[in-house]
Amino acid sequence: MESKYCMSLEDNIDYAKRKLIDTIYSSAREEGIAITIADTVDFLNKVNTGRISIDDMFKLEGLKDGWELVLNSINEDLTIDYLKKLHFEICKGQGIHPLGEFRDRGVGISGTNWRPESPENCNYEEELNNIMSIENPLERCLELFCWIQRSQMFIDGNKRVANLVTNKELIKNGQGILLIPVEKMGEYFKYLINYYETNDSKEIKEWLYNNCLDGLELNKGGR
Repeated sequence: MESKYCMSLEDNIDYAKRKLIDTIYSSAREEGIAITIADTVDFLNKVNTGRISIDDMFKLEGLKDGWELVLNSINEDLTIDYLKKLHFEICKGQGIHPLGEFRDRGVGISGTNWRPESPENCNYEEELNNIMSIENPLERCLELFCWIQRSQMFIDGNKRVANLVTNKELIKNGQGILLIPVEKMGEYFKYLINYYETNDSKEIKEWLYNNCLDGLELNKGGR
């Protein structure tokens, strides 16, 4: 998979910070939070407009704190413990239990009858190590994004964890950032459901590659 961007770590971190409004807005809309870009700006500027519910405010705080953790730990190795720590930051204060630990019961997913395996039947550490051994950095990041969502290892917040972990690894490797355009959410969920049901990530990774990568310094020669 040919890289779209070839950025220095410093430039990629700076770019992610400048796009923070867009990434939090996108993640919030993916979670069904009915906010606007203006609402997101007000939230990050600590302006209380009264248009955001308390429950949604906690989710936005979690996204902000999750991004802060990611940007302060870009070079930290990606482990299962890191995923748990990020889950804690993203979901704290939202009544999610267990928090920062694997789910302890089954889950259902909107739009499909498919059900993920119970964590007790999975070896997430081995699966993560296999993904992290993929040599191509962009392929590795997109596969990671897909795997975390399909694993559903947490009772809630899996999409948010997947998004932030993937962005951590993209930034670390100078590959830009991943941001799902709000106007393409419906199309994205179509590919996601198909991936859940088939466990074939080829089509969704191609769609993500064509629609959701953002950065500077177009890399003509690959990486």
